[in-house]
Amino acid sequence: MKLLLDANLSPEVGRRLKEAGHDAIHVADIELLTATDPEILRAAAQEERILLTADSDFGALLALGSLESPSVLLLRSADHLRPNEQAELIAANLPQIAKDLEKGAIVSLARDRLRVRDLPISGSEQ
Repeated sequence: MKLLLDANLSPEVGRRLKEAGHDAIHVADIELLTATDPEILRAAAQEERILLTADSDFGALLALGSLESPSVLLLRSADHLRPNEQAELIAANLPQIAKDLEKGAIVSLARDRLRVRDLPISGSEQ
C-alpha cells in the first residue's frame, strides 16, 4: 500500500510502516514539509498515495471539492500514542480497510473505533 504521511505524524511512523512492507513516505521526503493542505492533497492524488494524517481538515477539503481521491486515513487521538504505537495501530488495521482505501474513502481510525466513509462525500453527509 502506498502511503503519504502528513507533517503532523513523525517520520518514525513511516519507517515502521516500511518495515512492515508498506510503501510509506513522509511529506519531508518529497519537500512538502511546509506545504499547505491542498498542496499535500494534490501530491497524494498525483502519486496515487493514501494520505495518512491526524488533521481532520482533509475530510472537509475532500467534501467541499466533491473529490474521489486521494483516500485519507485519519488517525484520531494520535497525540495520545507514541509513533511506534501509531504505526502498530495502522499496520494492524490496514488489511481490514485496504479495499475501502483503494476504491476511495476517508477512514477514521482510533484504538477503539474504525469508521469508513466512501468518496466522494455528498453535502448531506457532512
